[in-house]
Amino acid sequence: MPKISYITPDGTQHDVDVETGYSVMEGAINNDIQGIVAECGGACACATCHSYIDEAWLDKLPKMDDMEDSMLDAAFERKSNSRLTCQLEVTDEFDGLIVHVADNDY
Repeated sequence: MPKISYITPDGTQHDVDVETGYSVMEGAINNDIQGIVAECGGACACATCHSYIDEAWLDKLPKMDDMEDSMLDAAFERKSNSRLTCQLEVTDEFDGLIVHVADNDY
């Protein structure tokens, strides 16, 4: 099972095992990671699962589609490494992924 590191806005790191086939967002919700709000439940309709992906991982993840890109325009403090965690399906290759949770409680 891939281990993903979620770093919450207060700097706390949570290393959790996430089942393949789940989204990075579901991994956070299932492990009570603070800051991943996921108001839409993973439908790519709210941007409250917005996070910053560690720069070393950006080229290893699937490319962002137009819908995710459009929804990120509504995210608070979008950056070049912003992704919606509901759109990232966990595979074995995600082992070691580092996710910096954005401030989604605005």
